[in-house]
Amino acid sequence: MTRTSITRAALPISQIGLGCVTLGREIDEEASMVLLDHALARGVRLFDTAAAYGQGASENILGRWVASRRPEGITIATKILPPYDRIDIAASMQRLGVDQIDLLYLHQWHESALSTGAALDDLVRSGRVKAVGLSNVTLEQVKSAGPRFSVVQNNHNLAVSDVNEALREYCMTNGTALVTYSPLGAGFLTGKHRHGVQSGSRFDLVPGHQDVYFHTDSYRRLATLEAVSARTGHSQAHLALAWALHQPGTASVLVGGRTPAHLDQAFAALALDDPALFAELTA
Repeated sequence: MTRTSITRAALPISQIGLGCVTLGREIDEEASMVLLDHALARGVRLFDTAAAYGQGASENILGRWVASRRPEGITIATKILPPYDRIDIAASMQRLGVDQIDLLYLHQWHESALSTGAALDDLVRSGRVKAVGLSNVTLEQVKSAGPRFSVVQNNHNLAVSDVNEALREYCMTNGTALVTYSPLGAGFLTGKHRHGVQSGSRFDLVPGHQDVYFHTDSYRRLATLEAVSARTGHSQAHLALAWALHQPGTASVLVGGRTPAHLDQAFAALALDDPALFAELTA
């Protein structure tokens, strides 16, 4: 697996990162520790959480894992919610058990992001934060926020994408790392929700995700994926993961899961790099 770094902040990352939203929500602490250990053993160097995940449960579990394993050469990223009039990272630092956050994201856009530059600069100067990023934003919002943000993290998969060519080009030109998440569309692209929401799934636990995916355009793209899968013999998950992992200009793709097998299927998809096939998926 390719290992690189977020250049402006010299933070180690990996082509596949672990999205930690499931920790303490879909899976308990014991299963979380197994998943985290497996990710580290497979070369994952980017571990992504947020204060909002499980109301802090994900940060707590990740913090206890870091304290017990003391892994080296990794990047821990977390996110804070708006409004950003007062940047308070004390609770996240306590849950993570760190005196410095590697990568701090503003979790979603809010107008208060435009006036938070001084506070963020102070966090970096004081050493409490190494780098700052933006999540769930448009190109116009990235431009308006200014150059201090060294990472952009957006949803990007075959069904729904908040990454367009203009955003990709901007990031590449300005040395901004592009991190994407949800390569399987929270399970939508596997087709398992074709006949209704599966009990215990992300769409069941967080019903708001249904509005993002359950509409005509997404189902049309799902049908294309199903057709290509049937023709090639590759599973829908394998194709969707391979497509996301080989998008140009992407520094890392966050993969979530409940078991090591979910992570392993992403690693298996690294071997499939077929531009013609990927073009067919988006035709």
